[in-house]
Amino acid sequence: MNKDALLGLWQAGVAAVGGSTAVETALKTHAIARPDRIVAVGKAAAAMAAPAAARWPDVPCLIVTKYDHIDGVPTHAEVIEAAHPVPDDASLKAGRTLQKAIADCGPETHLLVLVSGGASALAEVPVEGLDLAGLRDETNALLASGADIGAMNVHRTGRSQIKGGKLLAGFGGAQVTTLALSDVEGDALATIGSGIGDAPDERSFDFTAHIVASNAIARAAVAKASPVPIRTNAETLYDNVTTLAPRIAEQLKGAQPGLHILGGEPVVHLPENPGKGGRNMALALTLAREIAGTQGLRILVAGTDGTDGPTDGAGAIVDGSTWTPDGQTALDTANAYPWLAARDALVITGPTGTNVMDLLIAHRT
Repeated sequence: MNKDALLGLWQAGVAAVGGSTAVETALKTHAIARPDRIVAVGKAAAAMAAPAAARWPDVPCLIVTKYDHIDGVPTHAEVIEAAHPVPDDASLKAGRTLQKAIADCGPETHLLVLVSGGASALAEVPVEGLDLAGLRDETNALLASGADIGAMNVHRTGRSQIKGGKLLAGFGGAQVTTLALSDVEGDALATIGSGIGDAPDERSFDFTAHIVASNAIARAAVAKASPVPIRTNAETLYDNVTTLAPRIAEQLKGAQPGLHILGGEPVVHLPENPGKGGRNMALALTLAREIAGTQGLRILVAGTDGTDGPTDGAGAIVDGSTWTPDGQTALDTANAYPWLAARDALVITGPTGTNVMDLLIAHRT
């Protein structure tokens, strides 16, 4: 299977969990009543908001999303673009604006909340005593530590006035409906976006939540689109890249011919002054080293949101001929992007309108 065919399978998985498609389906499936206010936050916020805003064009809509992720944004919506994965001034503006929008809802209000991954950085109101510089330092330290998303979100929630159900604690209306794209293991609403769309334990309003897209749905779509037998379909990418790559490579080198699909979100430990890259590029490059010289094996690793770390790439495609010894320097300095770019191995798609973690798709002949 050539590179284009592998990329086509990845795109089939991404299309199945598109923010617009997922929300439109949910609005019909769950017979969601007309809201009085719509707020959407996350990398896929614009795509998620589009079908709701089209159905109810007179309903006020606030969208908080990553820079350059506004394709398809409703024309009447208020939009705030902010930084990811490290917050900036716009992230603090977004957090305060969300707080005010929630607090301004009247007593009979039905609020529709649309949440996708990335919300943790895109909108924030830090606890008293924590300024933007401190927040950025803490975020950079977390990203460099190799901590998994669960541990990161526990920390973020403790340092925030809007995470972990705290945003909706300020809601004085009658009903909240949350629709979420899951970018976390276990699809827990309390973890997606650090719980920004979750309700507090003590509340005076009716609360309903639905997970409308997940990694499992994306993997199922890849499997359905595959022209070759599926040998593996599992959500197991939850370890450090240096541990995952040798284990995955050993399994794939001895695997039956066919397609192997893995999902999840690996982590990386970053050096003090990292270069350009992300976790998917790091995993792909490490896998290239581990399968060097292997015939009949090609592997794609890419983020379903279309971005990997602070880059314009989603990941990479490698095979047994990709690796050369100078790749080790790129690994050691977390500088996989330029190394992979020089070998035409990068996957660059632009924002996808969704975010359900990462996909690894490998073809063994």
